[in-house]
Amino acid sequence: MIEKVYHITFPVSDLKKAVSFYEKILGIKKTGEWPNYATFDVGGVQFGLEPRGKLEIFLLVDDVDKAYQSLKEKGVKIVSEPKDKH
Repeated sequence: MIEKVYHITFPVSDLKKAVSFYEKILGIKKTGEWPNYATFDVGGVQFGLEPRGKLEIFLLVDDVDKAYQSLKEKGVKIVSEPKDKH
């Protein structure tokens, strides 16, 4: 059902310090940076940093409607229904 982890966003208290740590200390390739968000490529997984954000994990599935229905039937608490996005 789950093909791969596609994107993870971590909340940070200081974006500039966090970007510097991930880029300069850990050596992770930064792929984009804006005033309130930065992204990195970690082995093909998009890794984002967001000040005062929330932890988010995006999973790529082969059939989102089927995965949604299966998880719902298993009693998983659904926060929001799937929506079509690019």
